[in-house]
Amino acid sequence: MFKKFKELFSSENLLDEAYKTTLMMLEFDQQMYEASQMTLRRSNTDELPFDIKKTDRKINKYEREVRRKVLTHLTLTGTHNLVPGLALVSIVIDVERIGDYTKNIYELATQHEKKLKAGEFEEILREIETVNEDIFPKTIEVLKTQDIKLARYVMQLEQPTAKKSEGIVSAMIQGKDKSLSIADAVCIALYVRHLKRINAHLTNIASAIVNPFPRIGFREKKKADDD
Repeated sequence: MFKKFKELFSSENLLDEAYKTTLMMLEFDQQMYEASQMTLRRSNTDELPFDIKKTDRKINKYEREVRRKVLTHLTLTGTHNLVPGLALVSIVIDVERIGDYTKNIYELATQHEKKLKAGEFEEILREIETVNEDIFPKTIEVLKTQDIKLARYVMQLEQPTAKKSEGIVSAMIQGKDKSLSIADAVCIALYVRHLKRINAHLTNIASAIVNPFPRIGFREKKKADDD
């Protein structure tokens, strides 16, 4: 996919416009993520510096715009850029879903009156947050530069992050930290699931640079793999 992306986005056309719009959407996602996380975890209010729901609606509008531009380009030019065009449509779906999950985090903040603390699981939760904070700008850079090495770095963090996330969810269900209220436990479980899904969608985006189209959203295929 790397060479195809480089060839595709080197000239001005509808797909290039769609690509730039997708990058802008992902940058909006990062702003939404940082603001919603700050409100839930570091603030006792649900105040934000911008309207997160309005921004999410803007992202949804841009997704439709990207689809239209890709479809129009492929209709006019034929199948020459079919695979990169389809890959871009796949990427923009992940970008839109990230926006949804950041909005969900903000919705948790509106229901949880004070800043959310995870008790004895605070350190693990912070590790998950740190990974997402790390790979968000890196995924944007991957999409800008088609840096395969950086894309692989993003991809390799998904499984350990998912394992930690599921561990916290399981602990909340089993009530392993008795110091947490039911409201806190529910909020933590939902929050960590949102973090996990954001991580997974960022990984999917990175995988589009590394993998051929049929394997976008999956781990990189090694020579020993049979499927």
